[in-house]
Amino acid sequence: MMLTFLTPVFKALPPEGKGRVALTLAIPVAANIGGMGTPIGTPPNAIALKYLNDPDGLNLGLGFGQWMAFMLPLTIILLLIGWYLLKTFFPFKKKEIDLHIEGEVHRGWRTPVIAVTFCLTVLLWMFDKFTGVGANTVAMLPISVFALTGVVKAKDLQEINWSVIWMVAGGFALGLALNESKLAELAIKSIPFGSWSPLVILIISGVICYILSNFISNTATAALLVPILAVVCKGMGDSLVGIGGTPTVLIGIAIAASTAMCLPISTPPNAIAHSTGLVHQNEMMKIGLAIGVIGLILGYIVLFVVGKAGLI
Repeated sequence: MMLTFLTPVFKALPPEGKGRVALTLAIPVAANIGGMGTPIGTPPNAIALKYLNDPDGLNLGLGFGQWMAFMLPLTIILLLIGWYLLKTFFPFKKKEIDLHIEGEVHRGWRTPVIAVTFCLTVLLWMFDKFTGVGANTVAMLPISVFALTGVVKAKDLQEINWSVIWMVAGGFALGLALNESKLAELAIKSIPFGSWSPLVILIISGVICYILSNFISNTATAALLVPILAVVCKGMGDSLVGIGGTPTVLIGIAIAASTAMCLPISTPPNAIAHSTGLVHQNEMMKIGLAIGVIGLILGYIVLFVVGKAGLI
């Protein structure tokens, strides 16, 4: 959607310079970082939250607002850092853009339907503690409304970029193979977590997640590591109390997965941006590695402080 909005801007930019690269990469960078701010912003967040709130497991009852309270400030800081790095790595040739947008604004019944549905969905997500309606159930609201009212039609589904979906699906397949073959579980259990300090466990699990997420997609990695680490951490008893326990480790996985954005396969937004042909893989790796390392460090500092203070 955002790349479509930027089409007139791309046309107004001169072919020389790196402005188009900066704008194209700004979308996946903002999507990956911005998604950290809410439990449903990225799939890794939702996967971690599922295990954190599992009635048969940790049963923390961590809500939408609680997540945003400690993740949103981090998200804003990382977005500012990302903006600065993009501006530095890929400078614009011109300081001003002569932008002319032609077209009509259609003010039909679909506009208020979309606006009301969007606002209602966000409000239900934010106040899930009061309504008692889960995030997954709320997500069905826009799907149902848009399908029943004809806002989304069959031709819209046909216009989906399936090559991007297949690219991401390849990462899922690799992650599924690691899980079904028990290779990932064997690898994790071979690591001597029990002999390490809680802080080292937190950092090592994050680094493993970050590396894997860049190659098999962040969603597949989170789906692979979260259940395994949940069992491993539970078996360690009270030894992780110093960093906030198992919740800190699982949220750390979500952070590490969201900051991994070096390759097109790493996240769906990366894949979509790369499919435009305006960005080369080395350019994506350059900005992805810089923001990823900074985000991983800052994210784990915040997580350690919050976990140690017992705020999770």
